[in-house]
Amino acid sequence: MKQKLLIILISLPVVLLAQEERKYIRDGYRAYMNENYTEAEVDFRKAEDANEQSFAARYNTSVALYQQDKLEESGKRFAELAKEAETPADQSKILHNLGNVMMKGQQYQQAVDAYRQSLKLNPEDEDTRYNLAYALEKLREQQQQQQQQQKQKNNKNQGEEGDENQEKDDGQQQQQDQQNEKQQQQPGQENQDDQQQAQQRKGQLSKEEAQRLLNAILQKEKDVKEKVDKKKAQAVKKKTDKDW
Repeated sequence: MKQKLLIILISLPVVLLAQEERKYIRDGYRAYMNENYTEAEVDFRKAEDANEQSFAARYNTSVALYQQDKLEESGKRFAELAKEAETPADQSKILHNLGNVMMKGQQYQQAVDAYRQSLKLNPEDEDTRYNLAYALEKLREQQQQQQQQQKQKNNKNQGEEGDENQEKDDGQQQQQDQQNEKQQQQPGQENQDDQQQAQQRKGQLSKEEAQRLLNAILQKEKDVKEKVDKKKAQAVKKKTDKDW
């Protein structure tokens, strides 16, 4: 992708302070062209110290910061300079470079916004148009990746929830199985309970109920004895009749 970061050199009044500022800018320019961006930053900052209002020095410092991946400071400076630019052409270049900073930081939506603003000021800038198309493509890829990650996260959460529910169901089933097994191992439990309840009821009989129960038993034994005696008498009678 094309990313043009332009060094701006402007004519300054020929006075002592202006000459010092211009010297640092030129030194910074040479260092920059030799890809010594740290030294270029130092020289451009010296130019700023010489003239705090120097647009060229502040702009070039921002460029040197960008080349050193000091993106946060570089982006902040370009945003401020874009508001202070005196001509649409300068503002367009600054916004182009602001888009480059955002692209380098993978902030694709902000890059798209900066390139679009730059193109509004200079619709004929093919470099900015190219960068805008590239930024839009990277933004689309980023959004798709985020959607995919969100989908995977949702699927993972659903899977964990399903596993938790399954474990809960398994635990309930295991508890039910244990209860059933316990009941199968004690088939006479209900009868034992009935016997215990009967014994408890027996122990709770009143004296009158106990006496009636005893009388019934004695009467039954008497009836049985009378039947036995009657059978014996009949047997003796049959034997006597036969002897005659």
